Amino acid sequence: MAALNQEHCEACNADAPKVSDDELASLMREIPEWTPVTDDGVMMLRREFKFKNFRQALEFTNKVGEIAEAEKHHPEIITEWGKATVTWWTHAINGLHKNDFVMAAKTDEILK
Repeated sequence: MAALNQEHCEACNADAPKVSDDELASLMREIPEWTPVTDDGVMMLRREFKFKNFRQALEFTNKVGEIAEAEKHHPEIITEWGKATVTWWTHAINGLHKNDFVMAAKTDEILK
């Protein structure tokens, strides 16, 4: 099986399956710095990234934006002085799809 950061997002629609509890546990092992959170009943993946200043946080935000555009899968990004918070979920299914884990892994790669 390919590493998550090497995979690509697949197009999904409203009847695409959400990740199961077993899949969630398995996929979380591949992105251990991320936290599954529930917001308004929707499960999401969230991670806060720390930086020395706003410029670095903004550069990171722009890089996340570039991979989001390339994969046609877009996160919520909150950019502040010294940090950027990235949240992935699949809007079409109001929850987590494997695409979100792929994109979380790709987001992690930006800092390597």
